[in-house]
Amino acid sequence: MTDHDPTDLRHSRSQRTRPLTRLGSTLLVLFAGWHIFASFLWISPYSELRTIVPGNALSTYMLPWFGQSWSVFAPEPINGDYRLEVRAIIDTGSATADSEGYEATDWVDATEVEISKARYNLFPPRAAILSTQQATKLLNSWKELKPEQREIAALGYYEGDRWLARMHDAMVEFGDEQKVTNYIVQERYTTAYATQVAYAVWGEENVGQVQFRVSRQNIVPFAERHNPDAERPAPQIANTGWRGVIVLSGQSNEDFEKSFMASYRGVEND
Repeated sequence: MTDHDPTDLRHSRSQRTRPLTRLGSTLLVLFAGWHIFASFLWISPYSELRTIVPGNALSTYMLPWFGQSWSVFAPEPINGDYRLEVRAIIDTGSATADSEGYEATDWVDATEVEISKARYNLFPPRAAILSTQQATKLLNSWKELKPEQREIAALGYYEGDRWLARMHDAMVEFGDEQKVTNYIVQERYTTAYATQVAYAVWGEENVGQVQFRVSRQNIVPFAERHNPDAERPAPQIANTGWRGVIVLSGQSNEDFEKSFMASYRGVEND
């Protein structure tokens, strides 16, 4: 039986692990370098330097976890609240000779429900800002529409399988096809979100149509901040009509319901 010197064993083990340590350190340095560079490109004003990163690789990496915004700082900090409310046409199961048994629900303030997840929470979940982000996108694209196109958005589009395409075609007749397409994209996402809210609150089997109300209300102007009688300006509302339900691929109505209803019940009880 041969005795082994402990020093030799430690040296041999060190020789085996040293390449792995070097590899790990190299990968860590490369990742840190990439992250710093990507963050610099993302938060700096747009320039041709961004084209160094091909395709959507930069936005895919930065969003949603590393997205940054300077909109809380001067000279133009955030000065208003976005809100998304949802209601539905539901089957009450009480059809009579004088009534078909369908009724419109009251509005549910989805934004307030989600914000409650962040209130007094040092580590708020991403679910606390979903409706706010979508309301911002929808309202911004709605503002780009012509008055005639906004009137079309206020109509009810819910019958048949091509109601979204029919609304697109009606709007395009007044021009600015790209702006119309941008709006229709946000309509689709917002309707899908409203559908999930409606399914969660009133039950998937009961919901026939949904309607969402997106608004932005500015805060009291800075110059009026010391005026006790100052009131917030009236909200700007994107008027939209009734819509058919939309469920996008990858959406989980069950998971959404668990998350949303846990906060919804708390808001209702307050």
